[in-house]
Amino acid sequence: MVSTCFGFGSRKRPGVITAKTTLLNVRWRCPLHGLSTAMNEDGFVVIKDFLTPSECDKMVAAGLDFTKNLPPKEQRNVFTTVDGEKKQMQDEYFLTSNDVIRCFFEDAAVGPDGELTVDPSISLNKVGHALHYQHPVFRYYTYCDRVKEVAKALGFKEPAVVQSMYIYKNPGIGGEVIPHQDITYLHTAPVAPVGFWIALEDATVENGCLWMVPGSHKSGIHRRLTRNSDKDSKELLIYDTPSPDYPESGFVPVPVTKGTCILLHGNVVHRSAHNHSSNGRPAYTFHIVEKQDNQYSADNWLQEGERAPFSNLYTTSQLM
Repeated sequence: MVSTCFGFGSRKRPGVITAKTTLLNVRWRCPLHGLSTAMNEDGFVVIKDFLTPSECDKMVAAGLDFTKNLPPKEQRNVFTTVDGEKKQMQDEYFLTSNDVIRCFFEDAAVGPDGELTVDPSISLNKVGHALHYQHPVFRYYTYCDRVKEVAKALGFKEPAVVQSMYIYKNPGIGGEVIPHQDITYLHTAPVAPVGFWIALEDATVENGCLWMVPGSHKSGIHRRLTRNSDKDSKELLIYDTPSPDYPESGFVPVPVTKGTCILLHGNVVHRSAHNHSSNGRPAYTFHIVEKQDNQYSADNWLQEGERAPFSNLYTTSQLM
């Protein structure tokens, strides 16, 4: 099969993101006038100072705590978007992480017998996917009033948080995330999901900040990952098409400071590079979906679980 090549028109790539494409690149304020319009224009919005430095530090400390209590060798599963997709498709550990908190390791951090090849503090790629519901620190900030104000400004009537991740992007080892749309993995219709991506330290070009294709959310859904209906197959998850080829010229970097929140339309194409720097780039990210008059696909890899229900964002308590 031949990969599809998507072109989004010519766009001169700036050295830094321009005022036009940062959209609401302003300090946090409520109400958020024009947020929905800005999102519809480019498919992402930057909000500075969404969290304070001390609030970010609390989540970083929680992320570090996971590295001090790592799973045993036989459960050290690697997460990568580059070489490990087939393994993840066969992996029950990944598929059943929908309503629990599980650790996923960097490819370069685990040897053939499950032994760590790096210091434990930099061994994890991410932790997911029910932090928002089951962990007191991440739950507190996921269901805070700031998040609710954003959802209201975007026009959500009955939003629900469906998954969350702490992403480490550790210095020197933090892996590349290939270009993708979030709706590939969390398909909803007719209203697309929205991602909240919060920088817990400064995110720079050097340490692996997000790169976006502004306006790409208007180009439709390019690819889907679904549960395999063939019960005899070893692959639990399958893609409906090969990975598209995206022109490098369409991407622009979005470096942001600690505490910044980037909102992502579910259809916007984005990626991040390997972290070759000496600085980590931790981030907390979660996705909301509209439940009112909207369909969450039954063949999405992540389904609602008893331990992390798709509860209403507006009425769910911050406290466990």
